Amino acid sequence: MSEEWVEVGSLSDIPKLGARVVNAPDGDIAVFRTASDDVFALRDECPHKKGPLSQGIVHGDRVSCPLHDWKIMLDSGNAVAPDEGCAASYPIKMDGETIFLSLTPNEGCPNKG
Repeated sequence: MSEEWVEVGSLSDIPKLGARVVNAPDGDIAVFRTASDDVFALRDECPHKKGPLSQGIVHGDRVSCPLHDWKIMLDSGNAVAPDEGCAASYPIKMDGETIFLSLTPNEGCPNKG
């Protein structure tokens, strides 16, 4: 089965160190842009208390949950120790400045939904 890619906008649609929320059938997905213009996608839900990661602060390769300041790695969705858990991560691909998102989460996170 081939992977389905959804166009979610252009790089300039997301502010540096910011996020944009994509409403998906299985739940919201936050698409993040780092200071170096890398783009990542995570389930918009902290593994701790389900805080909206899209409203968190992006710093380096992490986002801090706005509720309890858990740090979540943007590339994997894993919480930074000593915290445990993960938010599902999603594949992103770029075509020039256009961002495409797969609605199928990456493998490796037990909290896929």
